[in-house]
Amino acid sequence: MSDTQMKVTADHVRRDAYLYVRQSSLYQVANNTESGRRQYDLRGRAVALGWPAERVVVIDVDQGQSGSSATDREGFQRLVADVSLQKAGIVLGLLLSAAFVRDAGAVVGRDGAG
Repeated sequence: MSDTQMKVTADHVRRDAYLYVRQSSLYQVANNTESGRRQYDLRGRAVALGWPAERVVVIDVDQGQSGSSATDREGFQRLVADVSLQKAGIVLGLLLSAAFVRDAGAVVGRDGAG
């Protein structure tokens, strides 16, 4: 059993797993298909960690939208809201940046109550 698997508890798996998929431009979506495939493949990682496939929520409506602001990213807003409501047992994404963390803090608010 890996260190990661030991950290995932029954309380985590009781909630849904969330996969956030996004590329910054429509050009990237169309031409960088390997990145898109790798992002969607993270669904299998959630399953390997114990989540049933039907409880992996894939949020990919922000494809082709810049990450410079959270304002116009409907999927990101949903993700942050669901995390704030403690619906998520795990959040998976490829190359989540410091901007992701910054934007999540801005949406939720400093006290964590969105």
